[in-house]
Amino acid sequence: MKFKNQQVSVLYLFFSILFVVCLIAANLFETKQFAFFGFSQTAGVIIFPISYIINDVVCEVWGFRKTRQLIWMGFLMNFFFVGAGAICDILPPAPYYTNQEGFHSIFGLTPRITGASFVAFLAGSLLNAYTMEKMKIVQKGKHFSVRAILSTIYGETTDSIIFFPLAFGGIIPWKDMLWLALIQVGLKTIYEIIILPITVQVVKVVKKIEN
Repeated sequence: MKFKNQQVSVLYLFFSILFVVCLIAANLFETKQFAFFGFSQTAGVIIFPISYIINDVVCEVWGFRKTRQLIWMGFLMNFFFVGAGAICDILPPAPYYTNQEGFHSIFGLTPRITGASFVAFLAGSLLNAYTMEKMKIVQKGKHFSVRAILSTIYGETTDSIIFFPLAFGGIIPWKDMLWLALIQVGLKTIYEIIILPITVQVVKVVKKIEN
């Protein structure tokens, strides 16, 4: 891989950093569960959809190749964060340290859940970007809003279909797991629809700046 004399857009760098921060933050927030109209949801749903919005913006402006690089970079940084957290978690606490249990509840992620989130993230994000790119070609660059919503539905559905069975199969009843996955896909899609006007304006501004 050649790195010499390559230039990176400042805006692309900004979105890359924000993308990685969203993924890492979502991992931390997943340790909190909250009640939503009688159903349990993980708090990662609050911030994880932003990574799909960034995915859409990067794919629309810079194309699938750059988006794929972004996804792999996010995967590697997330892996590094989780690995470092696991190492810190197994270190023996100091005699005066009294928060080991709380630290473990956040960073002591089981390999099963961590592995499930990695596989689901890669599949869902890549499908989201691929759908955006193909629809952009077919629609000749028009109808960004339609592409953004449909690609998110495909990506988030794939993410949930992979993640929940791998992470919670045999732990959560299948009926409850199905509702958990469907509600999460619905919430993330509604999230994107609500914020879509802002996303459209961001794409227009970035395209103008990036020429």
